[in-house]
Amino acid sequence: MATTLADINSQIKKHDQEIAQLRKQAEDLRNQERAGVIEELRKKIAEYGLTAADLKLTGRSGKRAASAGAVKSAPKYRSPTGETWSGGRGRKPRWISEALAAGKTLSDFEIKS
Repeated sequence: MATTLADINSQIKKHDQEIAQLRKQAEDLRNQERAGVIEELRKKIAEYGLTAADLKLTGRSGKRAASAGAVKSAPKYRSPTGETWSGGRGRKPRWISEALAAGKTLSDFEIKS
């Protein structure tokens, strides 16, 4: 039995669909694993009170460094997941806004020296 170009194109299309399904499955599995890793990391950050600075996540590659005269305020508040806020000017971080809306107070998040 001779194979025609139409047969080959049909097989290619079928395999392309299978590949797309497998890629989707792989992406779904990766997202599930990623969610687990994120949750595990959040627990560890909260457990040990880690900050972005502790994890060396504060540097911005490719961005201009803050001017020499700029002074960054020390954080006054810390979320259960380790995020910090100095309480300064500007908008409150989302985690503070959500906590306040849920009935918490700023004193619940104060960093005790």
